[in-house]
Amino acid sequence: MTAHLEVDSISKVYGVVTALDQVSLAVEQGAYVVLLGPSGSGKTTLLSVIGGFTVPSAGRIAIAGRDVTAMSPAQRPTTTLFQDYALFPHMSVAGNVGFGLKVRRVPGPEREKRIAAALELVGLAGYGGRGIHEMSGGQRQRVALARALVVEPEILLLDEPLGALDLNLRRQMQDELLALQRRTGRSFVHVTHDQEEAMALASLVVVMNKGRIEDHGSPKRIYERPATLFTATFMGESTQISGRVSGANAVETVIGSLHADMTHPAGAEVVLIVRPENIRTDGAAIDLGTARIREATFQGAHYRVLAKAERGDQDFVLRLPPDQVVEQGAALRLSCRAESLVVLGR
Repeated sequence: MTAHLEVDSISKVYGVVTALDQVSLAVEQGAYVVLLGPSGSGKTTLLSVIGGFTVPSAGRIAIAGRDVTAMSPAQRPTTTLFQDYALFPHMSVAGNVGFGLKVRRVPGPEREKRIAAALELVGLAGYGGRGIHEMSGGQRQRVALARALVVEPEILLLDEPLGALDLNLRRQMQDELLALQRRTGRSFVHVTHDQEEAMALASLVVVMNKGRIEDHGSPKRIYERPATLFTATFMGESTQISGRVSGANAVETVIGSLHADMTHPAGAEVVLIVRPENIRTDGAAIDLGTARIREATFQGAHYRVLAKAERGDQDFVLRLPPDQVVEQGAALRLSCRAESLVVLGR
């Protein structure tokens, strides 16, 4: 695979603070990449370096086989959609969308044609004459998207574009962003700290931590088989059971000896990860012992249950079906399938 976007050993240092530390990433054309991580992880700095707004201390950026490291944002085949959209309030919708084309001196008739096509693409056909103040939050985002896409960038960069929207509108815009990316076939690089948003949008999730890439892969692989303990902790809820490898595929824990596939040597300190939906009460192969319900919260499709093991100081988080009787203090015999346990080094 020839990388459409190549991030090669990028570092960025501010005084004594290292914001990015030897970050490398190769992205194929047409990917929807989500940079995910907590505040201060380096994801926004990386996006800014790709867009040319931040000059790296070391490393190079290449897009479509061309080194763009020394290029300004205006010279690069990228456009950026910021969280606040940065629309011009004194311009009409059409004026905003066509601003980049005007800067590029695209002739008037061609400019009008491309503005109309971009507005139709984002579902705003016929809105060109309206003022920005007349548009709702979701419509303003569509205007910003049209403005970004009308210049036909190789890569669209999105800096937490859904952060200012309410929950229902955010989910609607997630669907629209994904559909738009698929229709255009362009590469999107999207920054967020929201794990659910990343899972909904990405073909490639890049988990960042302390200026480094902690893990990267498909949303399914990142969630089900995280490569590191940080990734497992950051990507959704899980029960974490600490232990020591005692032999071939055996780990001694406070709730007893558990068996799982692993490559860790005897004596290694490990953590076994099991997701809430994989903890069962029907007697699966791996017995996790008895636990008592401490809290149960009804969440529509399931109960989110916190339970405490009767043996050892071990907490569990699990999901129970909405029609199950859930009572505080009730005992549950917990289990999981062998393939549901992920063993990670400490």
